Amino acid sequence: MDHHGFIHEKLDIKLLILFILSRLPAPVDRGTLDELCQQCDSGVGYFDYSDCLGDLMATGHITEEDEEYTITDKGRRNAETVESSLPYSVRAKALKLIAPVEARLARAAMIRAESRTDEDGCRVCLAMSDGKGEIISLSLLCAGEEQARKMKKKFRREAEEVYQRIVEILCEEGK
Repeated sequence: MDHHGFIHEKLDIKLLILFILSRLPAPVDRGTLDELCQQCDSGVGYFDYSDCLGDLMATGHITEEDEEYTITDKGRRNAETVESSLPYSVRAKALKLIAPVEARLARAAMIRAESRTDEDGCRVCLAMSDGKGEIISLSLLCAGEEQARKMKKKFRREAEEVYQRIVEILCEEGK
């Protein structure tokens, strides 16, 4: 099969994977990583890509935990050393494709929503940071696990709005 684009060798695919992972602020799921790599260059075939991903894990350049991929220190050092060998157009396209994913991962890393059940019942713990420190931390007793699940989901989706509304409520003048 003829490859189009700038990526033709497995080494180039490995460099692309490392380049992308080195720029993401948090682990990324397989589907997102697949999509980013495949959209960067039409020469990246799925089977070669899958082989390269496996090779990078086997050599300790990336790790997989909970079905998410992260670059290791070894992978980061090697990527920095050789990333300039990736064609400029591929690097530029990768950076453009990475930007929204990077923003989504950075936001998700600043939001924590967890629940636990103990002798008192089900409790949800919600927190948000601004990148410098925690700006809100809230622990609530819930009616049950279903309510805790709903609260966690809404907080992950609307943490900034929840925070703003709590501030507004607390700053309102009394009756």
